[in-house]
Amino acid sequence: MTEDNKPRGPDLTRGVSLTEFKDGKLLGHVGEEDVLLVQAGGEIFAIEPACSHYHGPLAEGLVVGDTIRCPWHHACFSLRSGEATRPPALNALAVWSLARDGDRIVVQRKREAPRPSTAHRSAPSPENFVIVGGGAAGFAAVETLRREGFAGAITMLSDDGAMPVDRPNLSKDYLAGNAPEDWLPLRGEDYYQDAGIELRLNTNVSAIDPKTRSVTLGNGDKLRFDRLLLATGAEPVKLQIPGADQPHVHTLRSVADSRAIIKAAASATRALVIGASFIGLEVAASLRARKLEVHVVAPEERPMQKVLGPEMGDFIRALHEENGVTFHLKDTVAKLEGTRATLKGGAVIEADLVVVGIGVRPRLALAEQAGLAADRGVSVTEYLETSVAGIFAAGDIARWPDPHSRQTIRVEHWVVAERQGQTAARNMLGRRERFDAVPFFWSQHYDVPINYVGHAESFDDIAIDGSISGKDCLLKYRKAGRVLAVASIYRDLDNLKAELEMERSRP
Repeated sequence: MTEDNKPRGPDLTRGVSLTEFKDGKLLGHVGEEDVLLVQAGGEIFAIEPACSHYHGPLAEGLVVGDTIRCPWHHACFSLRSGEATRPPALNALAVWSLARDGDRIVVQRKREAPRPSTAHRSAPSPENFVIVGGGAAGFAAVETLRREGFAGAITMLSDDGAMPVDRPNLSKDYLAGNAPEDWLPLRGEDYYQDAGIELRLNTNVSAIDPKTRSVTLGNGDKLRFDRLLLATGAEPVKLQIPGADQPHVHTLRSVADSRAIIKAAASATRALVIGASFIGLEVAASLRARKLEVHVVAPEERPMQKVLGPEMGDFIRALHEENGVTFHLKDTVAKLEGTRATLKGGAVIEADLVVVGIGVRPRLALAEQAGLAADRGVSVTEYLETSVAGIFAAGDIARWPDPHSRQTIRVEHWVVAERQGQTAARNMLGRRERFDAVPFFWSQHYDVPINYVGHAESFDDIAIDGSISGKDCLLKYRKAGRVLAVASIYRDLDNLKAELEMERSRP
């Protein structure tokens, strides 16, 4: 249903003609529920029209085979079953049965939704899988194991105090005050109990022993495993200057971090963001939404120039300045004395809230101590298996052979971590599924979304189609004539098509 509670389009129970479809889609309703009709090849499907992630409009999405992809964040759904087949969406969509009478399509009843597997209850397995990490990759793995019918024991070890959450929201809508905290958990507490997943929060892992197939916890307890997934993620780089340990200086990674910044913002008047990374600038935008004066200090000439190029960097700076952010670029903070920040260039900024966003580093200590092969990340095969059989790695720590860039890469993207968690889970079950998804991330700045697909650690030139300043553009990042990545603003369908083209051009 739409926000005004009025169903859209024709009543599909009365029948519609194929001539009423536009670009193979037609939005209508069944009773009080909106329904999207989709033509895929010679078949017609009826599916819920809003993505189960952030409610993106599937009517503006891309049909690929018998699936449909969301234009906002590239989730994918089966048109036949409604199942979410690619993150960031995790929940299935409703689908309806229909009948065809010549050229007319009549939507009938809503079909029963796919039920989560309960194989662990009815057919127990002696196998014991352990997942180390409670982030995107770890959660996607445990959810996939149960969805795929794994009936053994699953233990998820997280050093966080919160259940797995939608981390992108921590710097975006939740921090800005536009999303309540109960939107954050990826699943409620009951899910873990019902699915037979032992979730241990506030639990540190001190060692992994590949020979005895066991992990040692911080309290000395040992857990045996048949398969292990390392999904330890990354941690914020700490600021190494005098005064960085003061209580009003924050980093942002966890729910607790975001809560602390929100609490501090309630009584603050001026915020200093150190670093013009995606996280840093999303924090700046969120704090502006809370009416704080915001200053950003960063050593770059332009924000995010290394990833997005100079033209997009200039646009992002101008966008933030239009919204009241003051930049201090080509400079760094030398010291913090109370609320007084002294820059290397000599300027002084008084700020009662400081947020540090100068990057993250992968948490590799466990892998390195266990003797797993590493190269600026945990080295994995195309199946996400480490140098030790039966031990897999996914998410921010994994460096894998990427077929599109033809390099081994490690990226710190939420959607990549979720997709790797799913693939790792299937390979823990012996499926031998290659991880060849094209990396994707999105960033939100005020009302402007930036979608980025592919991976370009460097590029020779950028082909710009449309107008960056007009917020209607598609940028292609090329090296040696090959398009390695594509960024866009309000060119969602084109971005989806670029992703598909990259998938189809893989060796």
